[in-house]
Amino acid sequence: MAKIEISRENQLHVIKEKIWTKDFILICIANLFIFLAFQITLPTIPLFVTHLGGNEQFIGFIIGVFTFSALLIRPFAGHALETKGRRFVFLTGLVIFIFSLGSYSVTTSILFLFIMRIIQGVGWGLSTTASGTIVTDIIPASRRGEGIGYFGLSGNIALAVGPSLGLLLIDQISYFWLFILCSCFCILALTLASFVTYKKPVEYQIRVKWDLYEKEALDPSILALFITATFGGIASFLPLYTVQKGVEGIHWYFIIYALSLMVTRLFAGQLYDRKGHRFVFLPGASLIFIAMLLLAWMANSAVLYLAAICYGVGFGTVQPALQAWAVERSPKNRRGMANATFFSFFDLGIGCGAILFGQIGYWIGYTSIYVTSACSVLITVFYYFMILRKEKTTSRK
Repeated sequence: MAKIEISRENQLHVIKEKIWTKDFILICIANLFIFLAFQITLPTIPLFVTHLGGNEQFIGFIIGVFTFSALLIRPFAGHALETKGRRFVFLTGLVIFIFSLGSYSVTTSILFLFIMRIIQGVGWGLSTTASGTIVTDIIPASRRGEGIGYFGLSGNIALAVGPSLGLLLIDQISYFWLFILCSCFCILALTLASFVTYKKPVEYQIRVKWDLYEKEALDPSILALFITATFGGIASFLPLYTVQKGVEGIHWYFIIYALSLMVTRLFAGQLYDRKGHRFVFLPGASLIFIAMLLLAWMANSAVLYLAAICYGVGFGTVQPALQAWAVERSPKNRRGMANATFFSFFDLGIGCGAILFGQIGYWIGYTSIYVTSACSVLITVFYYFMILRKEKTTSRK
């Protein structure tokens, strides 16, 4: 009988610790539609700017203002998550995102598009910061790394499908219907999000007058900044670099990268939950470092595809681990601000990476972008060892 009772207790424990609940599935599907709308517009917005009469300079401003708008709103989103609640911030962000996307369908001037991109960045910053926090509320603490990895799959599927779908659609339909379709995807996300049961945040206490970040989440967030800077160099300049090198298959690079990312997330989160960041971060960072060297060399398409695998596995290992680590280090009543801090540094890395590497590529050449990216990874590893040393010293006291 004792064995039976223990077995029943274990069964109850397993039930309590399950990840795939109704709320988790709803938030994952909603996130898929949000990211699908975003990824469809990623390659088509530059074409739309050209359609409106803009040049490469205008394209840079239109793309960049979105990133920095999202970056600036994230700290305020984190504060609102703890004071106004998860539902309010998430649904508000989605409504703003839907409004801005829909407005593109009637845009006839670059100035109006520029303003709407700022508004879209606000909606993106609010909704993605909220969804990341909601997921950490829903996922059991013992399986947080695994759950965040699964949640990230929704964005990875959109990454694998969205850009190609956007380019395919723009050959078949007008910009008006393209942006209306993207708005409809976000309306579906809003509908699903309205059925999620949101946990009430723990009583919030403002630590300082300007509460813009979570101190305990800074170290993992800084690591994320140097890692995501490499993505800024890839997303912005790799297509031009392959043309310069005469290497074909850039579309396959992003597909292979997305698939590698998806597969990795199926097991990397579980490894983090069982072993911790020490068993996850260094192998992942090493693969990203190798990917950067392969891109700097890039003798042929095979090297390009191998770099895609290394980068996908490396990034898919490191990103959810750093996010879970940032949340775990922070107090329970600061999860919203912890996620806001993490994603702010995440955005900052991509934005600054694109700007910095653009200057490096202009002055020295595209190859130097990926050599510099490899150096950025080395800085990350060096800083990681500094964190370990600091934690070791603290534990002795």
